[in-house]
Formats: sequence, C-alpha cells, structure tokens
Amino acid sequence: MGSGQTGGKETALKALVTGGGGFLGQAIVRGLLGAGAQVRSFSRSGHAALQALGVEQVQGDLADAGAIAAAVRGSDTVFHVAAMPGIWGDYADYHRANVTGTRNVIAACRQHAVQRLVYTSSPSVVFDGRDMQGVDESLPYPRHYEAHYPRTKALAEQAVLAANDAQLATVSLRPHLIWGAGDNHLLPRLVARARAGQLRRIGARQNLIDTIHVENAADAHLLAAERLSPGSVVAGRVYFISQGEPVPLWDMVNRLLHAAGAPPVTRSIPLWLALGLASGFEAAHRLSRNPREPRLTRFVVRELSTAHWFDIAAARRDLGYAPRISIAAGLEQLRIALQTANAGGRA
Repeated sequence: MGSGQTGGKETALKALVTGGGGFLGQAIVRGLLGAGAQVRSFSRSGHAALQALGVEQVQGDLADAGAIAAAVRGSDTVFHVAAMPGIWGDYADYHRANVTGTRNVIAACRQHAVQRLVYTSSPSVVFDGRDMQGVDESLPYPRHYEAHYPRTKALAEQAVLAANDAQLATVSLRPHLIWGAGDNHLLPRLVARARAGQLRRIGARQNLIDTIHVENAADAHLLAAERLSPGSVVAGRVYFISQGEPVPLWDMVNRLLHAAGAPPVTRSIPLWLALGLASGFEAAHRLSRNPREPRLTRFVVRELSTAHWFDIAAARRDLGYAPRISIAAGLEQLRIALQTANAGGRA
C-alpha cells in the first residue's frame, strides 16, 4: 500500500496515526514507513522512538477539536488508535477521550476531505459477561457494561460506523489482547503481579481465548486501509482480528510470564470468591474516592473466567488478513527482546 497516481506521478500515502507513540501505534507507524508512506503522529507527549524514525509528531489532546483538525490537515488516511484504556476511573474522563475524541477525529476528517478512517476498537464492546466462543461480527452490543472503557469504546465505534458515507469510508477493527516486544501495558502488569505473588487463576475452567501479536494487528490495520474506499466492501464494516489459534487463557499467561522470566501462576481461587473480593475492592475504592485501580474488579473477573475467541473468516476474506507471526514465533521474539533489554540495562 501507500501510493496512488496523480497526474501520472506516483504519490506517497499521507497518514496520521493518533496514539502513534503507543504500543500498537508504533507498530502501525513502522509498517507505514516500510510501505513508503509519509507519517504523522498525534499524541499527548513526544516519543523518542518516533523521533528516531523521523516521524513528524503533533502533540495535543483528543478532546481538543482544533488540535485534532490541525493534525489531520494534509492527510489522506487516518488511523485512530489513541484511547483512554484501563478499567477504573471517572466516566467523564473516558467519554471525553474515547467518545468526544473520536467525534473530533471524524469531524476533522470531513473538514479536510480525508477519504479513509481506520478505527481501533476492541472485542470488549460486545462482551456481556458471558462466554464468546467462535462468535462473529453479528454479535450485538450488550445492554449493560461493567466498565467505562468498553462502554465508551462501543459508543465511539458506533459513531465511526455511522460516519461511513460516499465521502468518508470508515472501518473498525477489534484486536484482542495485543502482545509482543515493546508492550508497555499488559505484560508489565502481569509480570509485576506475578513477582509480587498476586496472580491467581480464577475458577477451574480451561477457558479458551484469542490473542494477537502486535505486528499481526498492525498488518491488519494496513490491509484495512489498503482495501478501504467509499463504497468498498469493507466500508462501514467491523472486523474481529486475532491469531486465529485460541489457547487456554492461563496457559497463554504462563507462556508470556516464562518469556519474561517471571514465575508462573499456579494457585487459584473460586469464581464466587473472586467476584466477592472484586465487589469489596470496588466499594472500598468508591467510598474512599481512591482514583487508583482496585486490585480486582468484577469486569476483570468475568474477563478472566470466560471464553473469548472469534471467527475471523470475514477479516481473512475481505481484508486478506492472515497472521504472519505465530504465537510460538512471537513468544520467542519476545523472550529475545526482553533478554536483550535486560542485558542492556545491566551494562
């Protein structure tokens, strides 16, 4: 991807990546650069890694419509990756970043005649607390959410899909549990809790889950942009993307911990006890107005005790998506990267 024809001359794709300094954002940026695109990043702060790549960086807040419009100007494709993650905090903050921010991105795309908007969503937007086993994109949004993140991401996704028309083509991708070298969110939390002896299996089920290596997730985003145009088959659609090889959740957790040189999770607690503890932690944090995330929440308990794997046939068919890096290969890459980083830190 990354080129078009203007007056007989080939022109490079001009892309904006919101959240370009984040884990997935950087992978998308690297993929775009490799395809010869001109890339700009929008995020709250500057990133040395992007500077080293020679990427233009614009700093600002998603809720600042003027800042977003300035960043979008001159782009023909926007990858909206930035969001407020996590599972605890004020709803207003989540809405401001995830919903208002996305509406600002859509408005900026229209203002500057951008034709393609690729949105990074999450399978959590359709999670109702029960198993999701081999489900496809026909699964409806639930009536109730136990966390602000999936609720606001669902509202943002619906806004993106509703914005699809003859001038602006939009598509939404739902990657599940992104991992790989450079992860600054999921793996560090797992490792810290494992080393502190705070991780427990919840229940006795071997619930299967899907995951996705960060480079496979980036590939899917680039493929979506390549096939996206007003009236195309992918326009106005949503796609689950994953490794396509469901694995038992706690097996995957332990494989990630092993790659990081951290102890495995061996102890467990019953589901009923985990839900009770989570309710207690949440109540205590609300009463004390503690802004920090509780040690356990009901949303996390239900995520860890249910199955989450998806039918990615639509992504294979419409996007031409096929996972390039297997779980085994990705884990080996991760192990080597972490060993190299640790050796460098000791030098």
